[in-house]
Amino acid sequence: MLLPLLLLLVCSSQASHFYGTVMTYYPQNTDTTGSITVVLRYKLNFHSCGNDDTWSCFSGDCGTQTSLELNEVYEESGGEWCQREGIMTRQVPSNAPFQLRLDSAAWISNIVNGISSWRAVTLVELRNRSDTGQANRSPQTTILPAVRVPSNCRRDFSLLAFDPDGDEVRCRNGNAALSECNPCTPPSVLTLSSPCTLSFSPTSSTNEGPYAVQLVMEDFPRQSITLTQTSGSQEVKTTNDAISKIPVQFVLRVDPAVPSCTEGLYLPKFLPPTPANGARLYTPVSQTLEIRITAEANTSMISELLFSGPHNINRTTSGTGEFILRWTPSEDEDGESLPICFVVQATTSVKYHSELRCVIVTVENDGTAVSTVTPPVTTVTTPDNLTNTTQVFNQSTTITTASPPTTTQQSTITTPEWRTLFTRRCAVLVSLSAFVACIVMLIYLQCRT
Repeated sequence: MLLPLLLLLVCSSQASHFYGTVMTYYPQNTDTTGSITVVLRYKLNFHSCGNDDTWSCFSGDCGTQTSLELNEVYEESGGEWCQREGIMTRQVPSNAPFQLRLDSAAWISNIVNGISSWRAVTLVELRNRSDTGQANRSPQTTILPAVRVPSNCRRDFSLLAFDPDGDEVRCRNGNAALSECNPCTPPSVLTLSSPCTLSFSPTSSTNEGPYAVQLVMEDFPRQSITLTQTSGSQEVKTTNDAISKIPVQFVLRVDPAVPSCTEGLYLPKFLPPTPANGARLYTPVSQTLEIRITAEANTSMISELLFSGPHNINRTTSGTGEFILRWTPSEDEDGESLPICFVVQATTSVKYHSELRCVIVTVENDGTAVSTVTPPVTTVTTPDNLTNTTQVFNQSTTITTASPPTTTQQSTITTPEWRTLFTRRCAVLVSLSAFVACIVMLIYLQCRT
């Protein structure tokens, strides 16, 4: 009687290990039969790197899985969590939509909002869009397995929400009726606002502990579009109709109160040249991108940089609070936009996190991409369905224009056209004056002789 009870306790302890997941997708080639190759990237977040799980077909024709890579992204130094990245390639017979689901148990222990089993759903929409003439691509995002905030501090978590088709991206809490989570109780300590910002307000110590955050991220067209299936059937999507959906699930840890919420004391504060949240970076295939990150914490001790992104990112430390992330994209990633998110962790007797920052890296093999970012910069980006204009203000001022995922062109700011014309005419007049002066001098010399 005692042995089965002990086995049950051990199994229960081992099973409480889930820290959430994220999945995105990019369509690749379409053959003459209408069959499509689609690449799906997903994060599996568990207590340890040895844990694993697989996505299964939930609805529609999910085709055949032709390859799967599963590699470690990062493991937190204290052994709290490990993130792995899966790169799954599927061959589907047509561009009809289908759904994949991750479904098992259980989240980590003592989840305050009562979530035990995990469930996540991705809706893959591959039908041709009337506005781009191509298959739809999902929003791109990622997230760390766990983010922290002291119970007495306010913090906004602005999630990365980038859409390569230029669609509007919105987030919502998962819906149990759509089998998007099991159950879907949202954390009472968080407020979700448009488009994808989670706000935490100071609360009492009774609300401390881990919470399961189970969001759904969707893309909405900025104007009505028509989706066309291989069979010829069509569907109109208005600005109120979601096209695809992806899960964004992670753990929020509400920690004990901190003596001061001022950034730079206990909570790490980012310093230049750390890129701004939401910054867009560009790099060619096979060229190494460097992202320099600096932070300070005068009262606590900065211990490490926690990050989420492609599995082959290399992290180095150049000094206290100084980090470099390096990533070299491959040919397979040409034309894609991949997300990278990070926080700086500091410690005393407890752990403290900086704010969450995320960037999007677009791989463009045209020779003009910027592979190294050295802020401080101020970035202004127009919606991606329009011509994207980014202004970077630093020692020199340039304007970089791009319409991702096409090539990036650069041009420096020039003087107005009338001023240029006036300058040229002045140069001509100066030349004429010099010529006349020479003639007068020759006549004078001739007269003297």
